[in-house]
Amino acid sequence: MAKKRTVGDRIAALRHTYDISQEALAQRSGLSVDLIKSIEEGAYIPDLAPLIKIARALGVRLGTFMDDHEELGPIVCRSGQGVAGMRFSTGRKARDLTFSALAADKAGRHMEPFIVDVSAEAEADRSTHEGEEFIYVLEGSVVLEYGVETYELAQGDSAYYDSIVPHRVVAPKTGRLLAVVYAPF
Repeated sequence: MAKKRTVGDRIAALRHTYDISQEALAQRSGLSVDLIKSIEEGAYIPDLAPLIKIARALGVRLGTFMDDHEELGPIVCRSGQGVAGMRFSTGRKARDLTFSALAADKAGRHMEPFIVDVSAEAEADRSTHEGEEFIYVLEGSVVLEYGVETYELAQGDSAYYDSIVPHRVVAPKTGRLLAVVYAPF
């Protein structure tokens, strides 16, 4: 069985394909060379903001880092069949969010739908990146911190917002979300 490719593996492969050094990618993305190396080696699992910067610097969609193969037709994701286990964090040992991609194989997509499990211990920093996000609370409750405002969201509640405004989602206990991220490139 083949080893599952990580986000870092995909970034390194794209960088090699485009003949871009880690230093050049760091300069283009505004990130440090050390961060690029850590991501590629799997030592650091980034949140969405640096991934979006890297995607833009490489001229690819954010979803390119999650794709195993691409389908041109509709993608049907049956219950329990999402690509599970992709974790994002802010560099802390504990992983704050677990993302299960729902359309990883869709070619040319502009939206990234996920099921997101938010742990009660989540201490994620606020994120800011181009695009828009939609979240719908499937289970539990979460708190959306958006700019200077705070919104408590319970099961069945949703929020749609510009992701350029600093934001984060935390959970008083645990929460499960449907999240759709749109990045305009």
